[in-house]
Amino acid sequence: MIRSIETDNATQAATSPTGHHMKPAIFWLLVLLLLTGGIIRSNWATRLDSYTLDEAYHIMAGASYAKTGSFRINPEHPPLTKLWVGAVVLFNGYKLAPFKPLSDKNDERNFAEKDVYQNNNPEVVQQQARMAMFALNGLLLILFTVLLRRTLGPIVALITLAYLLIDPTVAAHLPVVMTDLPVALASGSAMLAAVIAFRSWRPADLLLAVACLGLALAAKHSATITGVAVGLLGVTMALVGKDDSTSRATFSRIQRLGLVAVVLMGAVVVLWGFYGFRYRDSPEVGEFFNRPLTAKIDDIRSPLYKTLLHEMADAHLLPASYLWGLADTIRAGIEGRASSIYAFGQLYFNRAPFYYAPGIWAAKLPIGLLLLTLFGLFLLVFRQLLRSSLPSLAGLAVLTGLVWLALATGSTYGGVRHALAILPLLAVLGALAVATAFRNGSGWLQSRWVRGLVGVAGLVALVEAGPVVRPWEYFNGLAGGSANSYQYFNDEGVDLFQRSGELIRYYKKHLEPTGEIPFIWYQVARAEKKRYGIHWVGEDPIRDSIRYQLADVSGTFFLSSMALSPSLYGDEAEKEVFRKAKPIARMGNLLVYRGTFRQPTLRADWLASQGFKAIYVDPKPDTTKAIRFMAQAVALYPKVFFVDWELGNLYARRGARQQAVHAFELARTYCPDEELKKLLSGHINQLKTADLRKLPTLRNPGME
Repeated sequence: MIRSIETDNATQAATSPTGHHMKPAIFWLLVLLLLTGGIIRSNWATRLDSYTLDEAYHIMAGASYAKTGSFRINPEHPPLTKLWVGAVVLFNGYKLAPFKPLSDKNDERNFAEKDVYQNNNPEVVQQQARMAMFALNGLLLILFTVLLRRTLGPIVALITLAYLLIDPTVAAHLPVVMTDLPVALASGSAMLAAVIAFRSWRPADLLLAVACLGLALAAKHSATITGVAVGLLGVTMALVGKDDSTSRATFSRIQRLGLVAVVLMGAVVVLWGFYGFRYRDSPEVGEFFNRPLTAKIDDIRSPLYKTLLHEMADAHLLPASYLWGLADTIRAGIEGRASSIYAFGQLYFNRAPFYYAPGIWAAKLPIGLLLLTLFGLFLLVFRQLLRSSLPSLAGLAVLTGLVWLALATGSTYGGVRHALAILPLLAVLGALAVATAFRNGSGWLQSRWVRGLVGVAGLVALVEAGPVVRPWEYFNGLAGGSANSYQYFNDEGVDLFQRSGELIRYYKKHLEPTGEIPFIWYQVARAEKKRYGIHWVGEDPIRDSIRYQLADVSGTFFLSSMALSPSLYGDEAEKEVFRKAKPIARMGNLLVYRGTFRQPTLRADWLASQGFKAIYVDPKPDTTKAIRFMAQAVALYPKVFFVDWELGNLYARRGARQQAVHAFELARTYCPDEELKKLLSGHINQLKTADLRKLPTLRNPGME
């Protein structure tokens, strides 16, 4: 295995775009120096960050995996990241709450957050989790760099590593318990390993490809795209590729195709290994997910996907928890939630335009890095790169193309984090641009002015990205900078609610001494607010109900800058009063306002939230209470179609046919998506005549 990764100097010189030799000791010293510097920079830049929206959920799930061997909590993501972090926090004394029956994802998320924030010390747990993620992502960066050394030589490998560590988005993701960076790095490694394996066809190289692809599959469900990319690359190289000159083995095309299949199946075996080679992990009888697997699959609208997943479940082809998460990914990522997407200054429902993937990187990359990547792309298009670099670029390009296609046809609420798998190609192109400019030679590409421009671009990237604090929120000047990004985007790359700690500190200093109860419209877990003794308007419905009766509300308001972005569901006049006002404080994308603001839809929003809480959050679901609140909300403001939709489902389950039809007709009227309107029309027709006791519930796209 070691021999499959390391190469001798002759092979390295032949494949390196610079043609330079480098002693292994020097290479490893530079890798460790770059990685150490990148981690120190990331730790400093993210020192103000609290948990992202999903981290507490992932940590508790990982602890439960490591302690019980059960994968019932948070099955929407495979276990690699969560198992790694869960083992670390358990070793350091994490206290895990016993399992209990859970109803849907909101209930499960609340259960996990309560465990982290109230049963443990969240600050200590976060520090342990950050160190664990620095280690995991550091190892994955080393793997990617070593494979680049094999395919493109040590110079390009080191420059690529530097590029990645300079990028603020990578710095933001290095310490967080999320699956996006691990799957991007593992996927990039899988493509490079596949290029090596499908050129040499040596057993050690094929096993390396199996391991890398298996890691990617165990990191995130979107790595199924990586599996398709490896398969396409393998079939192509099996049919038209030539054996590596260093390989002693020769195979027919049929044999090569068989080896490609072995790599793909081997990666699935690795995935099964992460689940302990068990289809169901619970000794209990019956279903134990927050929503039954069969119902989760039935939530998918596509008959093709629905049938395929049911057949895979019946045949036990993949672990039940993985299939549950795959169904969730298809529904949320491909078919999409009821998301209001604001991208490039335009509003969209669920998915942004086809150019979103490259466009978001054009907005997120520091301008210096962007220029290097564009120069590398220029060299590729005009055939100025050495042919030895093309196979690796082709492998990464196949992955990039498929990710781009997925984002062009699926939901884009995740922002750049869902496009992270594109970054390896961008980084390698930038590294090749630098390596080519400083390659030994006397052509125009090695002229002083080209080298000077490349050097200036690198220096600009360092100056622009190095001092960035709160790097998750970073946008370059082309997108208005971090402070103004909400004017063009409202996805999770703008804010994933990491400013809760800063909100708490502000509250303790400025509001708690006076006893003022603020409006907290910035998403902070209820368990976190309880942990730190934070009070807010809406905490006590009886105490606060009078404040929701008024159109003009006064007080202190916490909200994300994304709340200022246009929305398909919001009242633009309400947003405009905040846009015109000057915040009294700003902490990244957390804004603090004080004054009187006209918010005529506030009561409708509050009523709707109380309705959802009554059925999805409260210990005992209360359908009567939920209908009462939601009916009032819809009467006041029916524009939020998924509230109308939920009310229709509640009425249908009660057998109130006419009320259900009316609610669904309102949902159809205000729904911004033609495909969903057709779905609603069909359901309305069924509602008018069907036996409501036998009619399946139409899953609300506003739910997770």
